[in-house]
Amino acid sequence: MVYFVGAGTGAADLITVRGMRLLQKADVIIYAGSLVNPELLDYARESCEIYNSAKMTLDEVIAVMKAAEADGKITVRLHTGEPSIYGAVREQMDELDTLLIPYESCPGVSACFGAAASLNIEYTLPGISQSLIITRMEGRTKVPPKESIASFASHHASMAVYLSTGLLGKLTESLIEGGYVAETPAAIVYKATWPQEEAYVCTVATLEQTAREHNITKTAIVLVGDVIAHRHYEKSRLYAPDFSTEYRKASVESKDND
Repeated sequence: MVYFVGAGTGAADLITVRGMRLLQKADVIIYAGSLVNPELLDYARESCEIYNSAKMTLDEVIAVMKAAEADGKITVRLHTGEPSIYGAVREQMDELDTLLIPYESCPGVSACFGAAASLNIEYTLPGISQSLIITRMEGRTKVPPKESIASFASHHASMAVYLSTGLLGKLTESLIEGGYVAETPAAIVYKATWPQEEAYVCTVATLEQTAREHNITKTAIVLVGDVIAHRHYEKSRLYAPDFSTEYRKASVESKDND
């Protein structure tokens, strides 16, 4: 069996309990060495075979999985964050399907949620934004034409922009082109939840300047939207005294006041 496990945002104790237990029983671990916190390997048994996929091709990764399966071993493919977001897991799964090797997925916490925790923000504030757009700038790898930053910016929803730290000037241009004003709140979070974490609140116009001032060139996520300022939002109706739910009826007093 091969298990695709999300390592979480960075801190070793932010992996799920299930993910930790899979690491503890694995015979083989293939981890994304350029991004995964190596402290997570402390959960592995001494006899576990460990491979760093940062130095491997897809074919080499699959070859390790195939050999482990032939020997009846359990393999954990340890990906950064949540594997379903920029994890390149589908191509591995397709190869395993061809080889008739079974696999399962164990979710993890993605960087945008670690960054939100670092800044104590909520992406979905009533009256401000009820959607979170997870995306990235187009670089060496293309994005579909209908998924440009500018087109997403036109919605004025909360945005989490991955893999774009080296393109912040162009990111600012695209965000403003899409409809965000230059003063829209933004943030850069470097290595969210790692011991080396740095988080800076700025504006759309000062993203590149902020990164330059703090020498941030990679391994950061950019957040954009008015939710970062957490001002002028409406309180949730869920807890309003004049709002009925399956578990709580609206109070008479509030009805009379209305």
